[in-house]
Amino acid sequence: MSEQLSGQEPVVVCLHARGRERQRLRLTGMRIACRGRKPAYPSDLTDAEWSVLEGEARGVMAELVAVAGRPMVHDLRAVLDAIGYVTRYGIEWRALPVDFPPYEAVYAFFVRWSGRGLPERLAGRLRGRLRLLAGRRELPTAGCIDAQTVRAAEMVGAAACGYDAGKKLKGQKRHVVVDTLGLLLCVMVTAASVQDRDGAHPVLARLREKFSTIGLVWADGGYAGQLVTWAGQVLGLAVTIVKRSDDLRGFVVLPRRWVVERTLCAARRSVASPAEPGGTWREVSGPNGLPGSER
Repeated sequence: MSEQLSGQEPVVVCLHARGRERQRLRLTGMRIACRGRKPAYPSDLTDAEWSVLEGEARGVMAELVAVAGRPMVHDLRAVLDAIGYVTRYGIEWRALPVDFPPYEAVYAFFVRWSGRGLPERLAGRLRGRLRLLAGRRELPTAGCIDAQTVRAAEMVGAAACGYDAGKKLKGQKRHVVVDTLGLLLCVMVTAASVQDRDGAHPVLARLREKFSTIGLVWADGGYAGQLVTWAGQVLGLAVTIVKRSDDLRGFVVLPRRWVVERTLCAARRSVASPAEPGGTWREVSGPNGLPGSER
């Protein structure tokens, strides 16, 4: 929106600016093009990344508009960059820099997307494209399951935390299933005290619900036992245990299992969302020196 100041050239006033902020922009002559915002932070999408993401993101946005009935006022790329800034740097929503849309709008957008499962759907579309580029079928036929324990912040309730005796760590546990490329298929967060095989039951059930094409899942020795029988009889999934030989010493790359281990090592952010605009994320060291996170 342009406004002509007395004796000056037109000033572009940000449509996102609040009353006092907009008045300040008029008085100082500061030029901000909300829809022409340029990437300014390491967390921002590059032009190459946006060219890949834009079509999928706008397709998902069209689904939301079809339900809500109101077109989006703010620039979609700016909103996605704002969400990326929060998740990358672990700040409060209220602390978003002024070159992003208002935090209220960004958070409301985040809640609406998450409530309708649109981020997961968007990730699924991108995963399918990556699989096709890698010469695979769009839908996976096999996966690998594992779990990772990470510390939890003080704000996480006692009911959601537990103690992992094996890792000697109090916090939460991420149960993940990835495809053969290491791309996430399912994620669930429990208390760290939940055994891997117990947490695998709802994760595998969710996996079967989402992907009818999957028939094989690799797992480590912690998933051996009744889980294998249950998955075969109830879900129609063949769970294959990849065991480590007792003769091996030190670090050894195990067939199939290394894919999910690589994904867990790269997981530097919490898989859960802040419960309210004041919620934060914070990166911490995980077990055995691997990156983890606090919520």
